[in-house]
Amino acid sequence: MKIITLNVRGLGIKGKFGWVKSICYSENPDLLVLQETRSKQIKNQYIYALWGNMDLDFIQKDAVGKSGGFLIIWNTKTFNATDCLYGEFFIALRGKWIVSVQVSSIVNVYGPHSDVKKKSFWCSLDNLLAGLDSAWVLCGDFNEVRNNSDRLNCVFYQRRADRFNEFIARNSLIEIPINGRKFTRISDDGCKLSKLDRFLVSESFLNLWKDLSVTPLDRKKSDHCPLILKDSIIYFGSKPFKVFNEWFNKDGVEDIIREAWNRNVTSSKKDCRFRDRLKNVKFALRDWSRNTFGNLDKEISDLKLKVESWE
Repeated sequence: MKIITLNVRGLGIKGKFGWVKSICYSENPDLLVLQETRSKQIKNQYIYALWGNMDLDFIQKDAVGKSGGFLIIWNTKTFNATDCLYGEFFIALRGKWIVSVQVSSIVNVYGPHSDVKKKSFWCSLDNLLAGLDSAWVLCGDFNEVRNNSDRLNCVFYQRRADRFNEFIARNSLIEIPINGRKFTRISDDGCKLSKLDRFLVSESFLNLWKDLSVTPLDRKKSDHCPLILKDSIIYFGSKPFKVFNEWFNKDGVEDIIREAWNRNVTSSKKDCRFRDRLKNVKFALRDWSRNTFGNLDKEISDLKLKVESWE
């Protein structure tokens, strides 16, 4: 199970569509949950292009003017939808996971900014959850924080946070912690940071899956970072072999591979000899890459740490 939520802040803005498409391609989610598409009815061909294959269905809610807009896309091979609900601040999808008989509801949330509308927002979600006889997960941009540590260089309103926490307690919701990042939204000038995006689940949803976790992705084209909710995945070990296309733009790499492949191996079994030849190529390319490009993994790791420290 894998659900991705993102306040895309305008799906039609230059670069956003390709960015979200690349996320779908690399992560292969079961559901994609977008807020602030800022779009009227999105045409089917664009949604199919965004998802990358034909195994999908979707629901959407149009933006009002240049704000709002919801979209949920799901893999029909893993989730069987039965109905949907629409509200001013959400759209909700009901159905069953193929691996479960339990009815589940996925609620795509985008909270309002004004204090007056926030009261209506919590009330509408209370009414929605009271009528859902299912396991549920609420995800999206709540436009609210739970405590003062969820903001940096921003004004904190205790009363608003109290209402949010009361809503969570009232509906017996459980927040899945975010691994590796404290804030999910950064202002355009990079000064104001806050945790506005999250996953809130019911206990029955929590019981459906083993070891749920939330992981943030790199924030590239939006002021919000994408969040992935997924259950535990069996780890089969590191990849035994990898190749970078850039290597083949360098003269001499074919000779390195050929020489390493033709080295003598002592194993008597064919599959073991094949394994040993691949190892020879792997080690030869590793040494050649370090001498040619330097330690790219370390450079990338250092740059990621620098970006994370800034955020």
